[in-house]
Amino acid sequence: MKRNKLILIVLDGVGIGALPDAAAYGDSGTNTIANVARAVGGLTLPNLGKIGLGNIAAIQGVRPDPRAAGAFGKMAERSKGKDSTTGHWEIAGVITERPFPTYPKGFPASLLSTFQANTGCKGILGNKAASGTEIIKDLGDEHVRTGFPIVYTSGDSVFQIAAHEEVIPLGELYEICRKTRESVVIGEHEVGRVIARPFVGTSGKYTRTPNRKDFAVQPPGRTVLEVLLDAGVETRAVGKIDDLFSGKGLKEKVHTKSNKEGIEQIIGQAARMNSGFLMANLVDFDMLFGHRQDARGFASALEEFDRSLPGIQECLEPGDGLMITADHGNDPTDSSTDHSREYVPILWFSNDGPRNVNLGTRRSFADAGRTVADFFNVKNSLPGESFLDIVLPGKN
Repeated sequence: MKRNKLILIVLDGVGIGALPDAAAYGDSGTNTIANVARAVGGLTLPNLGKIGLGNIAAIQGVRPDPRAAGAFGKMAERSKGKDSTTGHWEIAGVITERPFPTYPKGFPASLLSTFQANTGCKGILGNKAASGTEIIKDLGDEHVRTGFPIVYTSGDSVFQIAAHEEVIPLGELYEICRKTRESVVIGEHEVGRVIARPFVGTSGKYTRTPNRKDFAVQPPGRTVLEVLLDAGVETRAVGKIDDLFSGKGLKEKVHTKSNKEGIEQIIGQAARMNSGFLMANLVDFDMLFGHRQDARGFASALEEFDRSLPGIQECLEPGDGLMITADHGNDPTDSSTDHSREYVPILWFSNDGPRNVNLGTRRSFADAGRTVADFFNVKNSLPGESFLDIVLPGKN
């Protein structure tokens, strides 16, 4: 049967409960959505609730709905790690068996020597695991005085480079990051992402700009994006999807700088699509609120997305599908500013699909990508177990 269009939205950092191995990552007791709800006295998410969000876990303010309009469940991560790269890759069908390296005590001197030699930077500041907002507060003045980039990491596998846009212009910062990706963080130091972190402002008032850019390592295997594009299915990306997959498997891509802009692009792209696959990432939950331990801001972002959901659903014709999930957790109520090792929600909605379907606990994020491939009737050898026959029985 011919398929029309399928939209997959990744709510960055919106986990729904600690995985069984969370303790090994220092994440016992994390539950991003439920803990945010408790911290703010309850969430108002009527539209996500109608699909079945409250049926997945106990979330204050989001009641279970015995007549849910969609399918609901949660997915476990098989990959080693808890960052955006491994999460998105697994959603798209690539399991990360060996975790990317992390540097809780900073990068080794030999790596930084290579960084300076290969990028032309005469010095560096920082070299520690730190909050991005705090490190520019602490080192911003010295950076402006010396012109040296601020190099730092986090609990994730990232090599982050912060620079004031008037000290190191964006184009130059991006080029430093590109060289770092291609010739510095290689071999045993192949981190998941090199991230440009530009900021502006004056002493005591430095703020990060939305001109962040991720330089991710290329997926080591074929993703559902490549499988679809090779089969003639149009693939589109909104948000940082292009960065995370190094552009592979994408016919069209739109970079966005906020959830608001991302939602507008999802609706605009979906309204123009007659067929094809649209994969989008909404990053504000993670970038602005999870990492900054801002539960109230996180709650407001969830409620903003919920209010936009009917507009996205209006773009769906009979035969179309909408899938909503996440790539990891980022619990703003825990003691860490890093990501958290959690289950992620999986929600499905289609106008002609069955209602109130429990997808249970899926064994891998890869179930999402396998379902996408099956939706378009594309032969594939992707990992995971498709749930298409559950959400659209008899139509495969």
